Amino acid sequence: MSQMPLDWARQQSPPNARVSGARSSLAEVPNGLRIASAILRTLFILALLVIIALVSKPQSESIWTVYDTPADLVRVVLGFAVFAWIAVQLFILPKDAQAHRTWLYLGMVGVPFALICAAALWWNYLNV
Repeated sequence: MSQMPLDWARQQSPPNARVSGARSSLAEVPNGLRIASAILRTLFILALLVIIALVSKPQSESIWTVYDTPADLVRVVLGFAVFAWIAVQLFILPKDAQAHRTWLYLGMVGVPFALICAAALWWNYLNV
């Protein structure tokens, strides 16, 4: 009778087996997919940054009166934190073909919606 190895639960796959769902490297990503996903991803994140900047502005008259109301202070601090986090995400690029495909599909749906929202907020900001 053969015994089960003690580290069988830690093994992701048998040592000689090929994993069919293995992630591909960046070199295997087609150039068209890489360029399209990068453009859509950048547009989506930039539109999010515009939305965050417009929404997180204080409702009082200027940034220097933000300390008058605690709600404005919380809005500005949270807005700055989210803006910084999303801005950092702009420079972290996808690493494999599946991530590029995900950004391509998400970008095709998300970019028009994010741009419409950003334009509506910007229009409201200009006409107030």
